Amino acid sequence: MPADGPSTPPPPPLGGDLITPRDLHAITEAQEMARLTEAQKLAKKKQEEHSAIHDAFMHQHVRPDAKERFTHAVRAVRAAAERGETEIEIVRFPSGYCSDGGRAINKFEPDWPDSLTGFAREVYDTYDRYLRPAGYKLRARILSYPGGMPGDVGVFLHW
Repeated sequence: MPADGPSTPPPPPLGGDLITPRDLHAITEAQEMARLTEAQKLAKKKQEEHSAIHDAFMHQHVRPDAKERFTHAVRAVRAAAERGETEIEIVRFPSGYCSDGGRAINKFEPDWPDSLTGFAREVYDTYDRYLRPAGYKLRARILSYPGGMPGDVGVFLHW
């Protein structure tokens, strides 16, 4: 025996079933591509859903009978007042639907209604026409800050 220890015979040659590092890298890459493709499909679907919701918001209209409907909604306003509340939320939407991304509302700027678009703008115009003269006020505020950025906007009828 040699001085440096027993010698081990070399391993026997392996058959054609040996998977190589190159094969393993190819498998990993294929899996990563499959996950990426699935993530892209999911992101596209989510964007399409977001676009559909935004489109619906932009094309939704205040019903012509809004003043009469408010008269019927007086029960909800009365119930809120009886609970000691001084406002009710009348519309909620993502701040991205504002022309400035919700900046004017977030900064409490007096011209915040100018940033409203779509249905929210129609709600404001209806308020301005029918409810402001009756003494109601309309307030808007950012309700959430996901990632530190303005999220949903709430518009409240205040008395």
